[in-house]
Amino acid sequence: MNIIRTTIASIITLFVSTIAIAETIKVATVNNGDMIRMQGLTNEFTSKTGINVEWVTLEENVLRQKVTTDITTKGGQFDVLTIGTYEVPIWGGKGWLNELNFSASYDVDDLLPAIRSGLSIDGKLYAAPFYGESSMIMYRKDLVAKAGMTMPQRPTWGEVYDIAKAITEGNDGVYGACLRGKPGWGEGGAFITTVANAFGGRWFDENWNPQMDSPEWNAAVSFYVDLLQNYGPPGASSNGFNENLALMNEGKCGMWIDATVAASFVTNPDQSKVHDKMAFAQAPCAVTCKGSNWLWAWSLAIPGGSKKVDAATKFIDWATSKDYLELVASKEGWANVPPGTRTSLYQNPTYLSEAPFAEMTLNAINTADPSFNGTLKKKPYMGVQFAAIPEFQGIATSVSQQISSALAGKITVEKALKNAQKIAAKEMKKAGYTK
Repeated sequence: MNIIRTTIASIITLFVSTIAIAETIKVATVNNGDMIRMQGLTNEFTSKTGINVEWVTLEENVLRQKVTTDITTKGGQFDVLTIGTYEVPIWGGKGWLNELNFSASYDVDDLLPAIRSGLSIDGKLYAAPFYGESSMIMYRKDLVAKAGMTMPQRPTWGEVYDIAKAITEGNDGVYGACLRGKPGWGEGGAFITTVANAFGGRWFDENWNPQMDSPEWNAAVSFYVDLLQNYGPPGASSNGFNENLALMNEGKCGMWIDATVAASFVTNPDQSKVHDKMAFAQAPCAVTCKGSNWLWAWSLAIPGGSKKVDAATKFIDWATSKDYLELVASKEGWANVPPGTRTSLYQNPTYLSEAPFAEMTLNAINTADPSFNGTLKKKPYMGVQFAAIPEFQGIATSVSQQISSALAGKITVEKALKNAQKIAAKEMKKAGYTK
């Protein structure tokens, strides 16, 4: 009897110890398609490591607000953050992120140089890219042909306008152009910045003076508002990435200019009603092509407040590895793997044959220039669709709200830009950039 009791006690002790050893990490992420897919594959990670994952999935603007608040207050609410190329150098430089150290098998050198450099400080990696992107045109080749038009490989915004007009006028219930208008520095703000860049604009001059009242910004925003009000969908001022993706996949858009990562969704027969009618072109230019296509990576990072760094590192290693790409490919095909992170992916003949957008995506990423010379007139900040300074997030969100109001017809473009200039000038003076 004593032997039986001892045995039972040992089993209970082992069971309790196993429960105690099991870890759960909390991951904050954006509600984009690739992240939703990753959540569906989490059991693969848990079965491999014994580490459980609790997900907090949020709309883009809400995610940014939540993780920014958490990391600046050292709240320690999350173990893994989904953040972007804007946050990493700023937060990493302040010591708010843990440096990432992976084993040799991870192959850090395989990361695309343009993507890796934006996530590193002094050669040290502070976030690992889940997917990388630039921006491009995704368009209905059948509707362009029906309209008697031709889409150049790199059109001007004027050519885009003409094509959008022809598509809208020739097809009931189809809008010529679907573009972001939702407020938020990373939503409509990111998109309108690339339009302003193409029209010769920049956020700040070399002395950090805001440029919202410049002729270039006026021309860009006036064009954008005109295009969407005439040939875009109703309620465009509320549409961001996911809303426009839904419209495109329903066959409601003649073209959509947005993140290259969307290409796998609009060509997926399980998601898109027009998957076999899609074609691609580089983002439009205007007076210049400089800064007309953005550069971004949604990446995974470990906040300094996490108490589970080892487990969090294992998760990031898994989710951004070559093996993860192969896992997705085995279940959903190579065309649906997260793009824009690894050189080896663009050397994979199967991927190149299955993903008609692969070459266009790589070209867009490699030609995006976040440097000080990345706009027609030199700028004092790094970044294409953002300025890599801490104050930008608040300033650009407020500016995007003004532009969204103009798009909605609540105020004029002139009033919106006047308000935007005042907001930006006040904040830049307050922060000590200007006098």
